[in-house]
Amino acid sequence: FLIFVFFFFKQKTAYEILSGLVGSEMCIRDRYQRRVHGDYQNSSRSKMKTHSNVTSSRRKCRKAHFSAPSHIRRRIMSCHLNKDLKNQYHVRAIPVRKDDEVQVMRGNNKGKKGKVMHVYRKRWCLHIEKITKDKANGTQVQIPIHPSKCQIVSLKLDKDRKKILEKKKVVEKGKGKYKAGAVDMGLDQKLLLFTSLQHEIPVSYTH
Repeated sequence: FLIFVFFFFKQKTAYEILSGLVGSEMCIRDRYQRRVHGDYQNSSRSKMKTHSNVTSSRRKCRKAHFSAPSHIRRRIMSCHLNKDLKNQYHVRAIPVRKDDEVQVMRGNNKGKKGKVMHVYRKRWCLHIEKITKDKANGTQVQIPIHPSKCQIVSLKLDKDRKKILEKKKVVEKGKGKYKAGAVDMGLDQKLLLFTSLQHEIPVSYTH
């Protein structure tokens, strides 16, 4: 009996100080330490969790990303618009499609422009014309480029694309950002508003 007790406690001690644990064993170790010290509420995992319905697991997030269906991949594979298009349509980003003209903003092909020949959702990349490389046997192949490294310079517009732009424009209006001339309140009027709120005095705004 004494040998069994000694072996049991010795195994626990070695288990706690062992540095080369695999993932599942580390989880068991952490769970044991939290149960012993009573740190369930004060653990770092409970503090980091913000949305109870959204997982924080790296494994589950990666699985959801790489096994996403095509309609979700379309939304994820969005590109930012350049400054002129942003000012014109009041939209920051839009899912990229074939025949859009894009400019590469990062990587070895930075600065190159071209039309999108293929949106390869299965491999999370774009094929852009004139951005190719030569194989050892002399044939040319497309260089895959991730959409996050690109910026849309010219949009391929049709009826459905215009509807998407209008819909996103309506969403952007509700962000609560003030534009130039929308609120033109001087310092005197701000002071008057502040004092009226303090003393509950009704005040009229005149521009």
